[in-house]
Amino acid sequence: MSTTTKLTTAQALIRFLHQQYVHRDGVEYPFIKGVWGIFGHGNVAGIAQALHQYPQMPYYLCRNEQAMTHTSIAYAKASNRLQAFACASSIGPGATNMVTGAATATINRIPLLLLPSDYFARRNVGPVLQQLEHPMSQDISVNNAFQPVSRYWDRINRPDQLPWSMLEAMRVLTSPAETGAVTLCLPQDVQTEAHEYNTDLFEKRVWRIPRNRPDEGAFRQAATLIRQAEQPFIIAGGGVLYSEATEALKTVVDRTGIPVGETQAGKSSLPFDHPLNLGPVGATGSLASNKTAAEADVVILIGTRLSDFTTSSKSQFQHPDVKFVSINVNAMDAHKLSALSLIGDAGVTLGMLEEALDAYETSGSYQATIAGRKQQWAEELDRVTHLPATDQLQQPNVIGIVNEAAGEDSVVICAAGSLPGDLHKLWKAYQPGGYHLEYGYSTMGYEIAGGLGVKMARPDKRVVVMVGDGSYQMLSSELITAIQEGIKMTVVLLDNRGYGSIGSLSESVGSQAFGTNYRYRDEGSSQLEGPTLPMDFVKNAQSYGVGVHTAASYQELEKALQACFKADKTQVIVVNVDKEQKVPGYEGWWDVPVAEVAETESAQKARKQYE
Repeated sequence: MSTTTKLTTAQALIRFLHQQYVHRDGVEYPFIKGVWGIFGHGNVAGIAQALHQYPQMPYYLCRNEQAMTHTSIAYAKASNRLQAFACASSIGPGATNMVTGAATATINRIPLLLLPSDYFARRNVGPVLQQLEHPMSQDISVNNAFQPVSRYWDRINRPDQLPWSMLEAMRVLTSPAETGAVTLCLPQDVQTEAHEYNTDLFEKRVWRIPRNRPDEGAFRQAATLIRQAEQPFIIAGGGVLYSEATEALKTVVDRTGIPVGETQAGKSSLPFDHPLNLGPVGATGSLASNKTAAEADVVILIGTRLSDFTTSSKSQFQHPDVKFVSINVNAMDAHKLSALSLIGDAGVTLGMLEEALDAYETSGSYQATIAGRKQQWAEELDRVTHLPATDQLQQPNVIGIVNEAAGEDSVVICAAGSLPGDLHKLWKAYQPGGYHLEYGYSTMGYEIAGGLGVKMARPDKRVVVMVGDGSYQMLSSELITAIQEGIKMTVVLLDNRGYGSIGSLSESVGSQAFGTNYRYRDEGSSQLEGPTLPMDFVKNAQSYGVGVHTAASYQELEKALQACFKADKTQVIVVNVDKEQKVPGYEGWWDVPVAEVAETESAQKARKQYE
């Protein structure tokens, strides 16, 4: 018979999480690295008391619940999903602040453990402060909002339910195929209630991360299809990085001559200067990748969920007989585009392909075409990042300067606005994980909080956050968390006095950038058409205690970057850039519907172009 120990639900949860490990390729990692949280009446006597009692589980204080989910997601992503954080909140708005993080984690296939507080399970004092009263059931709370955006969801209504729920939570979190947000709702009374838990629940438990092999019959069929291809093309997604399969990918392409395009999540799967890396593919793709994808007769998809940006809204692949082979641990993703599905680990499957394609090589003429496109794209990159000087700095030039100054041993972080598209095209990444974009959910406010997570996961790297003024205003608060934790990163804040990306999109659909500029309300028109608002980002950043610099010229930017890299705490560089300048599109398309009927001439014209 097992011995027991009497613990509160919260104490048992923290003790259990502290003993969870993962194992892959002979290396063992503690899985839950700590708990981020903001305490309130819903968890101060539960989770907070347990963390105070068991300091071996690190606790981190953030300023916003959504921000702590971003930091946790970035950490897990930069750790190739082998380590993660838990995020604890009080009841009510603290909990629902984490719903965006849950969606971000699930959409991007990143492990995230959420511990939102809930109402009283015993009900006799309800409705408690911040409790939702639903006329249909006593068992509905605001935490039910997490259900559609979680891979696993449960509410712990009694202390003895905890062990079974925790085991299921860990199964999902550590599964390459199923991982995403896991939400365990914790009623505030249950957190404090005690139970006799079996002590073996708190012994070290190791979860093995499998490297599954695809079905042999499907693999043989895929190998035959690839060997028959005249113009094959690989799309490298985030799964290449999470599987740590970059060397396996390089070996296969070096041997076969098959060119590669990269998704937002997959960028840095091959070094930028690899001769077969044609750069980004899709709506924000390079001309080299997009031309090659359009002509490909066999497209090999590796670890990608095939968002509309990657497929150019399903218009990217134009060969009349195009076939798809998909390598993915997730069956749902593997079957997209009616692909021949190889459900298995990217590293293992690429190793199998290396053997199966041993005698295969693309033709000399195809290799010459690919080499020419690679050269043309390199020349275009040089042109776009060296635009002639004007009265204002140009965003592509700024990206080029930051990229060069940061060096090859750096990580760039971004998430939303016009920057992700420009960075996908222009940023030169040389090492796996050197490019960190959250573009599954494209969450504004992710950047600074995400930079914290990346630096915590990869303290040896130079971390550069690039963020637009719109995204900065949503979640700049985590700058003080960086100071608090002694986390050093460089934040490049590009100020174009509005929502640049959506402003451009608005113009393209005939809405004339309506509502996308930071302006006073005009008394005459009653619209936001007055003078530009006097937002002072320098003073704002200084208030957090970080070092702040400005750059009004490219020379000043280079000087500021060098000063930031030498500093011992987080630095912010404020750079005013031209809002009108755009990086061209390169035969990629994104389907954004335009109003079918409209009174404005610009919208009517946009509709005709759309049709």
